[in-house]
Amino acid sequence: MTGQVRSAGLFDLRYILGLLFGVYGVVLTVMGLWFTDSDGIDKAGGVNVNLWSGLAMLVVAVLFAGWARLRPIRLPAAGQSVEAGETVEAGRD
Repeated sequence: MTGQVRSAGLFDLRYILGLLFGVYGVVLTVMGLWFTDSDGIDKAGGVNVNLWSGLAMLVVAVLFAGWARLRPIRLPAAGQSVEAGETVEAGRD
């Protein structure tokens, strides 16, 4: 049975998580760069936690988006069944 293989697209959870990490990463990076005073840094043992957490979240966001882009989830076509452990590959019967 030949059917078209669809991808999950924007409904892929990795895109949603990447977007959330990206938004929070931008907010924390901005807070760390422009709105963290020396008292806050002193309380954290001399580390700008907002800045480093924001940068780490931005890296995670890029990794999630790259993972979803390079390895998209393939959905079976209507009427096509997939057993547990099988994968759907484009262009195969």
